[in-house]
Amino acid sequence: MKLRIQAVNFEASANLEAHMEKKLKKLEKFHEEILNVEVYLKVVKPETAANKETEIKIVIPNVDFFASKTCDSFEEAFDLSLEAIDKQIRKYKEKNVKK
Repeated sequence: MKLRIQAVNFEASANLEAHMEKKLKKLEKFHEEILNVEVYLKVVKPETAANKETEIKIVIPNVDFFASKTCDSFEEAFDLSLEAIDKQIRKYKEKNVKK
């Protein structure tokens, strides 16, 4: 699995990157066919409280999954985005097992 974390217009902390890598390793155990993971971190509208946006794109053979969330912290936004992607992958697997 290739992992790419891109912080737009700021430098992501080592703790934040470690948090993301740890969570993605867990996801990889359950979904072994993951080829590529791209994480984009952005700060939107700095004057608002919930201004941390995280976008995650996960590529498995023949399918791309995408989720985007905006929250008070990057960790929270990342966790919610990852939950959404996990649901998408589970739904995809269920459909393909039934065929």
